[in-house]
Amino acid sequence: MNFSVSILTRNTLTENYTFNSLTLQMEGLNVTKTNKYPIFFFLLLSYVFILTANVGIVVLIWTERSLHQPMYLLFCNLSINDVMGNSLLVPRVLADILVPPSERLIHYYECLMQAFTTHMFGTNAHTVLMIMAFDRYVAICNPLHYTTIMTDKMVIKLTVSAWGVAFVLVAILLGLTIRLNRCRTLITNPYCDNASLFKLSCENVFINNVYGLMFTVVLLSASIGSIILTYLKITAACVTSKSKSLNSKALKTCSTHLILYMIMLSSGMILITLHRFPEYSEYRKISAILFNVVPGSLNPVIYGLQSQEIHKCLFNIFNMKRVTPSL
Repeated sequence: MNFSVSILTRNTLTENYTFNSLTLQMEGLNVTKTNKYPIFFFLLLSYVFILTANVGIVVLIWTERSLHQPMYLLFCNLSINDVMGNSLLVPRVLADILVPPSERLIHYYECLMQAFTTHMFGTNAHTVLMIMAFDRYVAICNPLHYTTIMTDKMVIKLTVSAWGVAFVLVAILLGLTIRLNRCRTLITNPYCDNASLFKLSCENVFINNVYGLMFTVVLLSASIGSIILTYLKITAACVTSKSKSLNSKALKTCSTHLILYMIMLSSGMILITLHRFPEYSEYRKISAILFNVVPGSLNPVIYGLQSQEIHKCLFNIFNMKRVTPSL
């Protein structure tokens, strides 16, 4: 009898430990001794570049009055989003690479914060590029009224809308996951996201799957639909107009925006596609990290290379640094 009671007590303690455990284990990347340090230094250098380039371009735009234009102010949102998305992801991935899989532990609340940031990053990338597309539409299709439409108040409204919509969508997404009880502790991903979290539950996740699908369909439909509609109207305006300057302006600014959008969209599509093939789990993990790292690295470079105003400001800054010592 006493033996049965002790077994029951031991089993109850074990269940209490695994049920809704606040300590989770991260599977992370499957690295070997030979590729551990190359991967580590690649991600470290990428992260340093993302911070330097994006923070640098935000500081440049805010300090140079000539860059206080809606196009550049809206782009700041993309740079801030890239810094936010990578800062809560890459340092954690770097730390996990250097330790064995059994020691890759994360607190549940830290995991929630990482999942929230991850989904905010992905959703913001769409909403910010949508408001940037609106800015380009007004500039090219309605240039005479551009300054009256794209006022400081409008820029603030667009910015708040982009971040607000993303926040509400992601808050509901994770709110549905938080309500679930957990009976597992292994995160089969290099970082936490919503799907990894609700897979820890043994309860019915039908509502989570339905909302997750609706979330993706609505976001992608609104994003792709608005971009196609915007560029069709811009193309029509360029075709009907005989102004070479207008067509040149449209080609320069819109090509930059479209390249940024295609990089973000293709990175996301590759990740979504690989989720359907469990046998390619390692490729999925790598693409999940690159989904954050690649756009964050390329966005400031592509935008900086295409913008003559940014070129001029950088040229003036470096010129001043050369002239100052001789004085």
